Amino acid sequence: MTGVRVQSQEPGSAERTVEAGLVVDATGRGSRTPRWLEEFGYERPDEESIRIDLSYTTRRFRLRDEAVLDGDLSINPVSSPSHRRGAFLSRIEDGLVVVSLTGVLGDSAPADLEGFLEWTRTLPVSDIHDAIHDAEPVDDGTVFRYPASRRRRYERLGRFPGNFLVLGDAACSFNPVYGQGMTVSALEALVLRDHLSRGAVDPKAFLSDIAQVIEVPWQFSAGADLGYPEVEGERTPEWEAGGAYMAALHAAATVDGEVTATFMRVAGLVATPDALMSPDMMRRVEEGARKAAPALTA
Repeated sequence: MTGVRVQSQEPGSAERTVEAGLVVDATGRGSRTPRWLEEFGYERPDEESIRIDLSYTTRRFRLRDEAVLDGDLSINPVSSPSHRRGAFLSRIEDGLVVVSLTGVLGDSAPADLEGFLEWTRTLPVSDIHDAIHDAEPVDDGTVFRYPASRRRRYERLGRFPGNFLVLGDAACSFNPVYGQGMTVSALEALVLRDHLSRGAVDPKAFLSDIAQVIEVPWQFSAGADLGYPEVEGERTPEWEAGGAYMAALHAAATVDGEVTATFMRVAGLVATPDALMSPDMMRRVEEGARKAAPALTA
């Protein structure tokens, strides 16, 4: 790869060539690299896809009384196989809060104010409805849809063009509920920095290295989405065991703040998954799940 040919959208503009020593595809989920590879006689990468049909419906509000949040910065009753509707409420600038309601497998919250507020009544807890039912809306609702997580296995290709790399969502696009995409992209950028510091970048070596960065968060998010029976994908015995533990962990998180904090750190790639499997954490999960059981089955 020696550069790119570009053309302005201005009528009558001419095509021009931008020469480059290294071309990086960071064009996101819509990347056309698989098609380009095929057109130039290379193989397309294998793709793994986890179809979750996620939707976000988002509105901003000004609370009548911020004391209703009791000092919290965020309230996140996230969706799960047992409670499929979820939400995120976060404090933002200028005394506002932003609220995103999430639906999975085709379910979607209405954007109009009345429908939006009614949806909050269907969440597993009442906290968000209690916070915004009398709040002042400051804009119209917006709906964002995310059909599927997709991982392109470039590291498995036998041939790949020189001086050309793929990273970010162009390599692997995560379910945004788990908040991992930007962090993974930043970690991939650090891998690129390391490769550049050693001179010319070997694309196959780089793609192999970012595959290792992608692996843990992909297993985390894809594994969680496979907890919905309707989602297609391979469910191994290891996944079954991990799913049972994560279900207990989520139950324990409702009564144990330390479990919640550790889970959020792992989900956000601040801590490694080992943090969820320490003897102390496993004890807390067992005890917390047992304490939470009466409330969750009531």
